[in-house]
Amino acid sequence: MLEQYDLSNLLVLDIETVPQYSTHDELPDHFKKLWDLKTQNQRKEETAEAFYERAGIWAEFGKIICISAGVFTGGKNHPGMRIKSFAGHDEKELLERFSNMLSGQPASLVLVAHNGKEFDFPYICRRMLVNGLKLPVQLEIAGKKPWEINHLDTMELWKFGDYKSYTSLNLLTAIFNIPTPKDDIDGSMVGSVYWKENQLERICTYCQKDVVATAQLLRRYRGEELIVDDNITMVG
Repeated sequence: MLEQYDLSNLLVLDIETVPQYSTHDELPDHFKKLWDLKTQNQRKEETAEAFYERAGIWAEFGKIICISAGVFTGGKNHPGMRIKSFAGHDEKELLERFSNMLSGQPASLVLVAHNGKEFDFPYICRRMLVNGLKLPVQLEIAGKKPWEINHLDTMELWKFGDYKSYTSLNLLTAIFNIPTPKDDIDGSMVGSVYWKENQLERICTYCQKDVVATAQLLRRYRGEELIVDDNITMVG
């Protein structure tokens, strides 16, 4: 499976997002009303104020604080990975750095993420447009045929055409016996760790681990050996 892809032409990524404001009270009044309308079906009995901690899920009410991107290195016999994170409090600045990195890559570069087609890729595109940035060619999908879009989604690949359920990265790494570090945070805690504890570096570490897990899952799909920890490099 996936043998047709050259790993050296793949970029594995993951993003971390948070609400744009630390609390619901800080939202401008007109956005409070829009938030109420946007989430009324998801909230059920929960108040809009209490539900705001999940605002990072929506690109209209959230922002990106970290994008971690990894490339495969070392070839077939000595597989490795190099990972770089684009992080900061200034979303536009980190998106510009990420976009500049993509601009130096071939247009044929394949972007890979877990649930990327439903979350990571569209979220990045939406936040780039909000920040007045031009989309890199690798993220531009308007007017393209499905087979012309160089995006791989490890969750979609696992579905094999079955669209009934979501399968988490944690579950897939477990069933494929992919070792993962015991994290001190999970996705539901990112907003709190950012706004209340001001620990962006801790969030970046978590994001990088998801890139590694996605890359290892891709190798399992291909029937290949996992990358050993010593061959995984984090670059500044």
